[in-house]
Amino acid sequence: MAQVTVRQLAEVVGTPVDRLLTQLAEAGIQVGDPDAAISDDQKMQLLTHLRQSHGEDPSAEPRKITLKRRSVSEIKLTGNQGRAKTVSVEVRKKRTYVKRSAVMEEEAKRRAEEDAVRQVELDKLRAEEAVREAARAEKQAAEDAKRQAEEQERKARQEEETKRKQEAESHARADAERRRAEADARREADEEDRRMRAALPKGKPGTPAAAPTAPAAGAEGHTRYGRAELHVAHEMSSKRRKKPGKARTAVSVQLESKHGFEKPVAPQVREVAIPETITVGELAARMAVKANEVIKVMMGMGAMATINQLIDQETAAIVVDEMGHKAKLLKESDLEDQVVNVKQEGEEVTRAPVVTVMGHVDHGKTSLLDYIRKTRVAAREAGGITQHIGAYHVQTPKGAITFLDTPGHAAFTAMRARGAKVTDIVVLVVAADDGVMPQTVEAINHARAAEVPIVVAITKSDKPEADFDRVRNDLSKHQIIPEEWGGENIFVQVSAKTGAGIDALLDSIVVQAEVMELKAVADGPATGFVLESSLEKGRGVVATVLVQKGKLKTGDILLAGPEFGRVRAMFDEAGERIEEAGPSMPALVLGLSGTPNAGDEAVVVPDERKAREVALYRQGKFRDVKLARAQGAKLEDVFQQLAEGQKSLTLLIKSDVQGSAEALRDALSQLSTDEIKVKVVASSVGGITESDVNLATASKAVIIGFNVRADAGARRLAAEAGLDVRYYSVIYEAIDDVKKAMGGMLSPELREQIVGLAEVRDVFRSSKIGAIAGCLVVEGYVKRNNPIRVLRNDVVIFQGALESLRRFKDDVNEVRAGTECGIGVKDYNDVQPGDKIECYERVEVARTL
Repeated sequence: MAQVTVRQLAEVVGTPVDRLLTQLAEAGIQVGDPDAAISDDQKMQLLTHLRQSHGEDPSAEPRKITLKRRSVSEIKLTGNQGRAKTVSVEVRKKRTYVKRSAVMEEEAKRRAEEDAVRQVELDKLRAEEAVREAARAEKQAAEDAKRQAEEQERKARQEEETKRKQEAESHARADAERRRAEADARREADEEDRRMRAALPKGKPGTPAAAPTAPAAGAEGHTRYGRAELHVAHEMSSKRRKKPGKARTAVSVQLESKHGFEKPVAPQVREVAIPETITVGELAARMAVKANEVIKVMMGMGAMATINQLIDQETAAIVVDEMGHKAKLLKESDLEDQVVNVKQEGEEVTRAPVVTVMGHVDHGKTSLLDYIRKTRVAAREAGGITQHIGAYHVQTPKGAITFLDTPGHAAFTAMRARGAKVTDIVVLVVAADDGVMPQTVEAINHARAAEVPIVVAITKSDKPEADFDRVRNDLSKHQIIPEEWGGENIFVQVSAKTGAGIDALLDSIVVQAEVMELKAVADGPATGFVLESSLEKGRGVVATVLVQKGKLKTGDILLAGPEFGRVRAMFDEAGERIEEAGPSMPALVLGLSGTPNAGDEAVVVPDERKAREVALYRQGKFRDVKLARAQGAKLEDVFQQLAEGQKSLTLLIKSDVQGSAEALRDALSQLSTDEIKVKVVASSVGGITESDVNLATASKAVIIGFNVRADAGARRLAAEAGLDVRYYSVIYEAIDDVKKAMGGMLSPELREQIVGLAEVRDVFRSSKIGAIAGCLVVEGYVKRNNPIRVLRNDVVIFQGALESLRRFKDDVNEVRAGTECGIGVKDYNDVQPGDKIECYERVEVARTL
C-alpha cells in the first residue's frame, strides 16, 4: 500500500490534524509535520495503541467473520410492444460465522442472567405464596368466626324453641284444668237441679202455676247448653231456683283464636336463575311479581318491552337487582361444551395431507384433479365450472392425499374460506396464459389467513401463449416468491391435457407434508368438519363430512351443528359404501335429522339424549337469532315504506346443496341499491314444494331454483297463482337475470336533447301578438310543440315555449335548417337581434344497473 501523509490520513478517518499528531506522539511515533509521510507499520502501531487505550486486547482474535457472496443471473421479460428484453438479477448472500469460545461466553453469560432472573422470580413466587397463605389464614379465621356466630345463633334458636314449647304445654295444661273445672261445675249444677225437683210437693194446693214449667226450663237449658259448650250462660243460671243462703257463680271459659296466616315483616329476597335469554313474563314469574311491575321498572330504566318479548341475560340481571333480588346467571352452553369438547386419547399416527385446490374460475383446477383421479368431473359441471366443493381421497404413487376442489367464481367466497380453514396445504392454480386474476388474489388472502403453505401450479403450460415469467412477476407482487428467486414457495409447471409436471406436483405436496409432520389420533370418537350438505330424493339428508381426528363408523351418533342423528350409511366420493372413515378422509353421511350448514363442526357423541338436547338448544338459539333478525327486517321495511320511491325485489331460493344456496343468497343480496332492495325471504335445500309456492305467493316473491326442479303439485299451484319460477344451473346466469329484472324496475331517466338552433336577425312589434323574432334556423329544426330557451351571449335568459311559428304568413309546425321563419315566444317580449333560440325535446332513457 502506498504511503500517505498525516493530513490525508486525518481526512480519511475524519479527525482533526492536531488530534491525530497528538495520538501519534502518544503511540511513540515522532512526526511533527502534517505533510510528513506515514508508513503502514506506523498506522498499525497507532491502531494498536488506540485499541489498548480503549481497553481492547490487540492480540484478541475476531469474534465473528462475515462472508459475502454475490451471483448474477438473467431473466427474459416481455415488454409493452411484445419485445423480449433481458434483465440481470443479482442475488446477494451473507453468512456470519461466530467463534465457538465467544458463543460459549455468551451462553454462560446468558445462563447467569437466566439464573438471576429465575432466582428473582422464585423470590417473588415465595413472597406471593406467603401473601396467599396469610390471606388463607385470615379467610379461615373469618370463616371460623362466622361458624361460631352461626352456632351461637342456632343454640339461641333452639333455646327459644324449647321455651316456646314449654309455654305451649303450660297453656295446654291450664286449658285442660279449666275444662275439668267447668265440667265439675256443670255436674254439680245438674245434681242440685235434680234434688230441687225431687224436693217439690206434687199436687198440693197453693202450688204456683209456674212451678211445673221449671223442669221444662231446665230441660231446655240442658239441650241448648249441653256438655259440648265451654261456658255456662247467665240466662240459664238465672232461671234456676237458688238455695237460700248459698251463692251461685257462672263459670265462663273463652278459647283463644289464632289466624292461620301471618304477613312477613321483612321483604322476601329470592335467588332468580337467569338463562341467556328470557321473556319478561317468565322473569316476573320467577321473582313472584306481576309482569306489569317488571315492565314499569324497565320503562324507568329507559327500555320499552312487552310481556312476551325476549331480553338478554345482562338486562334481566339489572332488572332483578333493581327489584331487590339476587341474580344467578346460568350458562346454557355448559352441556354443549361438555358434549362437544371430546378428549382424544391414543397414539398419534401419520395422516394424509388435506390439499385444497384454489384459484380463479376457468384456470383448470378441476381438470388438474381429473387427471390425477383419472376421471371426468369437469365434463359433468354446468357451464364447465365448479359450483360445489368436492372432496376426494386419492391413492397416488406418492401416497394418499385428500384433495378439496373449491369453486373459483366470485360468489363462492365463503366456500373458498371454508376450504382454506380445514386444509393443510393450498395448491394455487394460475393459468400461464391468463396470469393473476381477482379470485387468485382472494385465494392467496384466504391461505394466509389460515396460515398454510402455498404450492403454485402453473397450468396450461402446453399453450403457445404461456408466459411463465409474467406469472412469477405478478405473484411476486403479492409476496409469493419462487424458490429459484430465494423465496419459500414451490412453483410447478403442469398441464392437465398432456400430464406434464403432475408427478413433480405430487412430489412437492408429499415433501411439504413430510416437513409439516401431520399426525392425528386414529381411534376414538371422530371429530370433523361439514364441507357440504344436500337433500336427495330416496336417500334424505346427505352431508359431506371431512374427518379430522378419530374414526367415524356406521351406527355412531353424529352431532353436526343444529342437527343430529345415527349414521345409517357412509359412502366415498365414488359412491362405494364404506363402514368407517379415519383422519383426513371425506365421507358422505346419511341419517341426520336435517341439512346442517356448510362449515359446521361434526362430532361423535356417546349419548343420543345429550345429542338431542344440544341440537334443540342450538336450534333454539338459531330461532331466537332469526326472530330478532326478522324484527329488525320489519323495522327496516317500515323505514323503506316511508321513503319515497323505494322498491324491492323479493326472491325465494332453492338449491341442491347448502353451500350453493348460501353463495347465491349472498351474491343476490349484494345487488341491492339505494332505489331497489333485493330481499331473500328464504333459502333452503331441496326441490320446490307446495309450501315454497305458498310462501312465495304470500310474499310476492320470485322463486329461483338452482339445480332443482318443482314437483307436480308445486307446478300446478304456481301456474294457478301466476307465479314466476326460474331454473338455473350456472350461478352467473342467475345473477345476470336478477340484474336485468332490477334494471327493468328502475324508473326511466329524462334527458334533454337539443334538436335545433335559430338566430334572431330582427324583431318586429305587433299590437296583437307582441314581439315577433325574425330568425334563421342554422342547426337542426324548430318544432312548434317543443320547449325552447332564449340565449343572449350564450347565457340562458329565458326558458319557455313557442307561441307561434310562421313561414311568411302561414302557420307551420316545423322549420328546417337554412330556412327563415317568424317565432313568437310565449310570455316574453324582450327578444333582441343577435339572440339565439334553442329548441330541445325531453327523451326517456331506460336505466340499467
